[in-house]
Amino acid sequence: MEILVCVKRVPMTGGKIVLTPDEQEIETRHLGYAISPHEECGVEEAVQIVERVGGSVTVLTLGPGDAEEQIRDAMAMGADRGILLSTDGQEWDPQATAAAIVEAIRAEAAAGRTYELILFGNESADSSGYQVGVRVAHALGLPFVAAIKGIEVGDGSVRCAREVPGAREIFELRLPAVVSVLEGINLPRYPSVPGRLKAKRKPLEASSPGRPAPRLEKARLVHPPGQGREVQVLGQGGAAAPAVVDVLRQLGVIA
Repeated sequence: MEILVCVKRVPMTGGKIVLTPDEQEIETRHLGYAISPHEECGVEEAVQIVERVGGSVTVLTLGPGDAEEQIRDAMAMGADRGILLSTDGQEWDPQATAAAIVEAIRAEAAAGRTYELILFGNESADSSGYQVGVRVAHALGLPFVAAIKGIEVGDGSVRCAREVPGAREIFELRLPAVVSVLEGINLPRYPSVPGRLKAKRKPLEASSPGRPAPRLEKARLVHPPGQGREVQVLGQGGAAAPAVVDVLRQLGVIA
């Protein structure tokens, strides 16, 4: 089975996110980079499928030349080859990103390599657009399902499971198909030292797609509201003891 996994180079999710003064980009001067967590699970899922049924895994990303590091990381996890759609580092909108990926997939097909399963992360860790996977599927005329936490590959089909409140939805798609997976579908393996050494020798193809004129307009980026915290000073020294006792009684700790 030939599987393509599309990933994105994003700032480390554990770091503090700071926006540029114009609120158009994330300030990245002091941030490290990684593969989006959902997409890292997509790579792991593809590798596990190929380990079970055979085939190969190709990882594709659109980003700056430095994104080769993330492709090599995916190769160290078990992917067989990589495709880098090299850009100048500016953020592409979902429509332009999907168009570049579709063009690359069609170029692969013209060269004799067709993909039975195309995996995306459900959303990227930075912009969380939720759009690229479904746009690619629509452009290629392929079935698509999102937010998947279970994949079983059959003979000419793929069975996908999605969790919903109080139930589990099952989708069966004919191959080829496009699927977006959620973090938690598996536990991604940590690349071993031998895996990293092998990754350096695996093939990586690079090209520079032309960026189309933007048809989507970004207004601005905003930080999501954080959880508010409230601190109440109950008093100083022994004078605070009665207030502490009242709080413990309200919490049911003491009678």
